[in-house]
Amino acid sequence: MSNSHAIKHKTILITGGASGIGLGIAQQLGSKGHKVVIADMNMDAAEHAVAELGALGISARALLLDVTNQEHINNLSANLAPDTVDVLINNAGIQHVAKLEEFPGDKWQQLINIMLVAPAMLTQALLPTMRSKNYGRIINIGSVHSLIASPYKSAYVAAKHGLLGFSKTLALETGDCDVTINTLCPAYVKTPLVEKQIAAQAKEHGMSEEDVINKIMLEPMPKKSFIDIDELASSAAFLMDNSARNITGQTIVIDGGWTAR
Repeated sequence: MSNSHAIKHKTILITGGASGIGLGIAQQLGSKGHKVVIADMNMDAAEHAVAELGALGISARALLLDVTNQEHINNLSANLAPDTVDVLINNAGIQHVAKLEEFPGDKWQQLINIMLVAPAMLTQALLPTMRSKNYGRIINIGSVHSLIASPYKSAYVAAKHGLLGFSKTLALETGDCDVTINTLCPAYVKTPLVEKQIAAQAKEHGMSEEDVINKIMLEPMPKKSFIDIDELASSAAFLMDNSARNITGQTIVIDGGWTAR
């Protein structure tokens, strides 16, 4: 089997790529010579991210993509032409912290649409080209909450658990070609989303932000540390490689030992 997949530069589509984990992964994979497509519902933010990456010598382009808009997904391949996607990183996500009795129904639905339905529909849209090239990598950004739960996050936890089931099913359906699908499950990564969540949890639990970090976020984790984006990016780079061609349907947990309890 040739090792060409390991060396050849890939085109990587990252949803929610304009900030946080998505942008950090774009920067690290782009610095290896891959071309990154920053797909985001905020085109200004996406263009700003592309300019930032360009200044670092990274080949990047911005794409307006609302992952809950089926028309955007249907037009994806046409809007990307002449580029075709080798690697899809399903990263777009939002959080809402509330007890179920106070959780707005439309907000619950929105979290499921963004973090479970969208990865499936994006995969559906991009899979035919991956098959025709006999190469594709679908990398879902899951969470430690794909495996365990925390109170007040019913929609998020349900969506992230669902992602694992989706990934396993798709791994069975793509066994006939060099396409893999895996889910990276980090504990807390210090991003704008988590910063907001610290404030929201402080309010919900009636405690200080520092106590939220130490007593809630890092308490269950033996290593007591936030996960760095480079840990996710390096894991994604490994999964893209030819040497990871038989790693599929897997849950790769980067949690400092949290789920070992």
